[in-house]
Amino acid sequence: MPELTWQKSSYSAEAANCVYVAATSAETVHLRESDEPDVILTTDLNQLRGLIRSLKTLPETPRA
Repeated sequence: MPELTWQKSSYSAEAANCVYVAATSAETVHLRESDEPDVILTTDLNQLRGLIRSLKTLPETPRA
């Protein structure tokens, strides 16, 4: 895997639980979480768009 340039999601808080994203091509996207930076999820752009669309349609869950 080539060297990845990670960017923190603009929706991540300043502290822990940050999500990072990196792209290696126009279609390949890598995701990781700050708690486990060695675990990388690799997907293509269309699948990621579908996931985000699905998550946006879910009802909000009250936070404790």
